[in-house]
Amino acid sequence: MSTPFTAAVVQMASVPTDPMATAEQAAARLREAAAKGARLVVFPEALIGGYPKGASFGAPVGLRKPEGRAAFARYHAAAIDLDGPEVACLAEACAATGAFAVVGVIERDGATLYCTVLYLDGDKGLVGKHRKLMPTAGERLIWGFGDGSTMPVFQTDLGTIGAVICWENYMPALRMHMYHQGVTLYCAPTADDRDTWLPSMQHIALEGRCFVLTACQHITRAAYGPDHESALGDDPAQVMMRGGSAIVSPLGRVLAGPDFTGETILYAQIDPAEVMRAKFDFDATGHYARPDVFQLVVDTRAKPAVREV
Repeated sequence: MSTPFTAAVVQMASVPTDPMATAEQAAARLREAAAKGARLVVFPEALIGGYPKGASFGAPVGLRKPEGRAAFARYHAAAIDLDGPEVACLAEACAATGAFAVVGVIERDGATLYCTVLYLDGDKGLVGKHRKLMPTAGERLIWGFGDGSTMPVFQTDLGTIGAVICWENYMPALRMHMYHQGVTLYCAPTADDRDTWLPSMQHIALEGRCFVLTACQHITRAAYGPDHESALGDDPAQVMMRGGSAIVSPLGRVLAGPDFTGETILYAQIDPAEVMRAKFDFDATGHYARPDVFQLVVDTRAKPAVREV
């Protein structure tokens, strides 16, 4: 059983049009958190590459407007390649601090973009990723669908780390798969800043008997630049996402947050022994399961569009 440690969730704004600037700012926040003792640092969904809040990409039903195509081209240009300098910048910060980071990015794979979480280990660099399985509503216009091949967890000296992105957290089967893999540090990068988000995180902590670390951006209209289409208006001071980041214990107790005041880093002491104490009376894929009645089958194979044999 690992010893207690400090974890952090970073509530910050991206620079949607400049992924390298965002990566450098995220690396600075990671170093700041590590200097205060954080060994696990969780960042928001779509931090590097940007979450295009309020944009419709010129796509009414049956039509694609030229300005929407131009907006997508700009968004594609602001996404990142996983062998690019942005990931190298984050990996360098992890190596320098020894911290484990979970970072939301927009991943570019050819002409398709994915909402992805990267896992960066201080000793090993980029160790894995999770692509969002089910983009929500209008996100399906701009992001591809992940498949079962990128739903990993990582065994570390801090515990078992996994991530589920935003409204994927409302998919019971995906949560069940994470619990089956033994996740103890359940990371939930998100763009959901509503009052209803924290109760969902508390439910997941109780259901999985795991620590839940959720991070959301705090970002204003000014960060997006003049070309961004915003259904929320163009007042530079308009808050596009208001944060709400938090850390929750395995019995649903809020250890840090939620914070809606601005950019910040929230910290909590994590005692890994709390997980087993919490599972005494509830283990969703163990002694509280009923496999004679319910069974979940998970296909973890990659599903490429073209396969050469």
